[in-house]
Amino acid sequence: MLRERRIKREWVDAAVLQPDRTEEHADGTRHYIRQIAEHGNRWLRVVVNVTSDPEKRVTAFFDRRLRR
Repeated sequence: MLRERRIKREWVDAAVLQPDRTEEHADGTRHYIRQIAEHGNRWLRVVVNVTSDPEKRVTAFFDRRLRR
């Protein structure tokens, strides 16, 4: 799915390790959000299931709703 969405794995890793912000959701997920300069300053959202052990990355996508 990353290839199809043109998302580099290193961008996903950077979002999780050094996010610009995070959001906790009631469904047991944490959303890591990071602006990707190399992709036109678009916002990458990485959704992680934090209730599983180990934590599982669910999806990653460029969020068109976000603006700085």
